[in-house]
Amino acid sequence: MSDSAPVPPAGSPDDARPDDAPPVSRRDLRREERAQQEHAEEESASARRSPLHDQHVALGATLVEYAGWLMPLRYTSDLAEHHAVRSVAGLFDLSHMGEIWLSGPGAGAALDRALVGALAELEVGRARYTMICAEDGGVLDDLVVYRTGPEEFLVVANAANTAVVLAELRERCAGEGVTVADGTATTALVAVQGPAADQIVPFVVEGDAGPEVHDLLYYAAVPATVAGASVLVARTGYTGEDGFELFVAAESAPAVWAALLERGERLGMVPAGLAARDSLRLEAGMPLYGHELDRTTTPYDARLGRVVRLDKTGPDGAPLPFVGRTALEARATAEPARVLVGLEGLGRRAPREGYPVLWGEAVVGHVTSGAPSPTLGHPIAMAYVTPEVSAPGTDLAVDVRGRPEPVRVVSLPFYRRPSR
Repeated sequence: MSDSAPVPPAGSPDDARPDDAPPVSRRDLRREERAQQEHAEEESASARRSPLHDQHVALGATLVEYAGWLMPLRYTSDLAEHHAVRSVAGLFDLSHMGEIWLSGPGAGAALDRALVGALAELEVGRARYTMICAEDGGVLDDLVVYRTGPEEFLVVANAANTAVVLAELRERCAGEGVTVADGTATTALVAVQGPAADQIVPFVVEGDAGPEVHDLLYYAAVPATVAGASVLVARTGYTGEDGFELFVAAESAPAVWAALLERGERLGMVPAGLAARDSLRLEAGMPLYGHELDRTTTPYDARLGRVVRLDKTGPDGAPLPFVGRTALEARATAEPARVLVGLEGLGRRAPREGYPVLWGEAVVGHVTSGAPSPTLGHPIAMAYVTPEVSAPGTDLAVDVRGRPEPVRVVSLPFYRRPSR
């Protein structure tokens, strides 16, 4: 799953002023800082607050406006939070994500016509990663869909795209005997991610559900009780680590957060913000909407054609029509114009979004996401490049502010968690 835009870690080496840049006076710097502060205050005044806002303030979080929400960027240090997730666990507030409920006897069939995946076949208690596309095959958003009952589904959308997804589902599912309801404002989402997650979440679950939560399969979910509140516990996440995501009523979120934090702190878990979440998902090679995915990109461009179920059939056995099917069928067999690849930096300066990818003197693509990798110790990036330079092992360069920095094409993901 993804958010709308990455948040770069503060103080990255290649963010410093270039040697040939004109000098900046202290007066100019103070004026710019005041303008940025005023802009940030204006944005934060109108941004939506998480149900856990008071908890973030009490923990000293740096809060930023993000996709219309005021959310924690970091609590202490980006690197410390990143490493905590890789080594123990991190506690995330993801309440900015959109939660849309579909219910009714036709809900599964309606989703099959609205999305590129096959959701009617999904078993109760399981989840699936999928996408909602336009008629031309462009991605409107990537989603995780949970089947929570025989006639009930939960669709989780990216914060910046929730309104678009909600409107599209209401239009595409009209007349299907389906109710589409927006539960974003009344739902909080909390995640525990890291190798110690299974030593934290099952131990705060009340009653007999602890072992069931501990043994949950990946992309499965089960109802449970935490801190006296009903929650949906899912074994999903966006960091490349094992972990759980807990959906809970907004008013009960502070108690659930406190229970998780109390248990997790004993093991070394720390609260983690959006900056760490972005560096973690980049290492795991997970796409981010607005960067690797957008309306000009099809699932096939992003090497995610596997989520497109062209084998879906209707009750009569004929191919099932869904929005974007014609365009995606054509794209599935066509020669790609561009391919998403991983780039391993061979120097010190990290490629950033929008930087040109070079093959000799020729521009053969552009970076979509890039940063220094805290886990691997060298720069990494994802980029769209032309097919002839997309093979792993191909040596390229990225124009980093006028200087070519050597990179090598590698297979994604950059990081895989060790088997335990």
